[in-house]
Amino acid sequence: MVTKNVLMTILHKILESIDEGVHVIDGNGFTILYNKAMAELEGMTIEEVMGQKFLNMFPDLDSESSTLLNVLKTEKPILNQSQVYLNKQKKRITTINSTIPLYYDDEIIGAVEIARNITKIKELSDEIMRLQQSLTNPVSTQKKNKITFYTFESLKGSSPNFLKALRMAQKAAKSSSSVLVFGETGTGKELFVQGIHYDSERKSQPFIAQNCAAFPESLLEGILFGTSKGSFTGAIDRPGIFEQANGGTILLDEINSMGKNLQAKLLRVLQEGYVRRVGGLKDIPVDVRIIATTNEAPEDLLYHNIIRKDLFYRLNVINIVIPPLRERKEDIELLANYFIEKHNSILNKCIQRIEKGCMEAFLQYGWPGNIRELENAIEGAMNLTLSEDELSKEDFPEYLFRETEKNFAEKQNSLHFDVGEGMPLNELVEKIEFTYIKKALATTNGNISQAAKKLGIKRQTLQHKIKKIRV
Repeated sequence: MVTKNVLMTILHKILESIDEGVHVIDGNGFTILYNKAMAELEGMTIEEVMGQKFLNMFPDLDSESSTLLNVLKTEKPILNQSQVYLNKQKKRITTINSTIPLYYDDEIIGAVEIARNITKIKELSDEIMRLQQSLTNPVSTQKKNKITFYTFESLKGSSPNFLKALRMAQKAAKSSSSVLVFGETGTGKELFVQGIHYDSERKSQPFIAQNCAAFPESLLEGILFGTSKGSFTGAIDRPGIFEQANGGTILLDEINSMGKNLQAKLLRVLQEGYVRRVGGLKDIPVDVRIIATTNEAPEDLLYHNIIRKDLFYRLNVINIVIPPLRERKEDIELLANYFIEKHNSILNKCIQRIEKGCMEAFLQYGWPGNIRELENAIEGAMNLTLSEDELSKEDFPEYLFRETEKNFAEKQNSLHFDVGEGMPLNELVEKIEFTYIKKALATTNGNISQAAKKLGIKRQTLQHKIKKIRV
């Protein structure tokens, strides 16, 4: 039987191991639980708060301004409320708090507040909003000219499924309807979106991209729609990106990460054409084109109820599907050469090509990170290579070639010979040699350098022999 003391010990261990701050008061307003995370947030110690009356420790608060006391009085929970305050050490802190009443036998006996420290995230969101304001300011033309932007000419490829997506994007540029772009991570969704914007009638107006997964919902709402002074502690009058992008285009990246409550507010903006700042009363008309992206298949978003159906159909007026790199392998060599040329300029190199064996391996590799992974691999190789004109296998990470070596090993499993077959000696020697190579690769998990060492030959010699086997 687990005793009450054991349960309390377990509870305290749990409270001390979590990152969220926890503060519990009883029905008379005395602190009965206060963990280390909350003490660090508020710049206090557990010892000075435990057992003390709440208002004695926080004299600047009252039953209205304190969420704990308010919940204790009203018995109504307050969920996901943003708070900005100076702690005891005069450090500005931003938290998202949920405060709920505690009951025993249907009688309220206290309240608990759980606080998540988002100070650094809030500082980042403020900086992003400040930068976005400066970039959409007409007088900042010099800054705007330095921003990297992409057009359809920036998109490289010739595979049929890629060209289909490109044609859809070009048609979308002639419209002002909402667009939903689906593509796996690294397929170049933002390039397509910028291509649409900069080929549209809105190209001279602002383009603002916002990642919906970057911030908690309460902060993202302020970023999108702006804030009014007094809407919450520390709030100031500031326009959101809908106002900043008026007349232009907003990219809502990873729309599948947006919470349902915020989805409802976004839907209202799309339907009614105006925004209301957080805590504000004034409706502000906006003319903004929305292009949303997702790395999850649209049908999955609906099936798993990740996105509201009414919002989905509002966004999915034009649907563009960007194929993953594994489904457009005829573009791999073209893209690789493009990235070589790009990074030759950046790194002051003169690389001309990729070794044939490397390119064959690239065609077999699955590229889960898509075009971004390919570019990163080439950039890394160009930083590491000692060659002046060619990238070879040793310049790239080994994992890119495991699939090729696995296929080679499987292919050679059927290799056999019989002395009694009467085959010419040179063919017999080749078969024996290939068998030993196969075994060496198998015992080294396809590592060519280690296999060459086992065979007592140079790595380049082994590579040459492997190429002959493939042929």
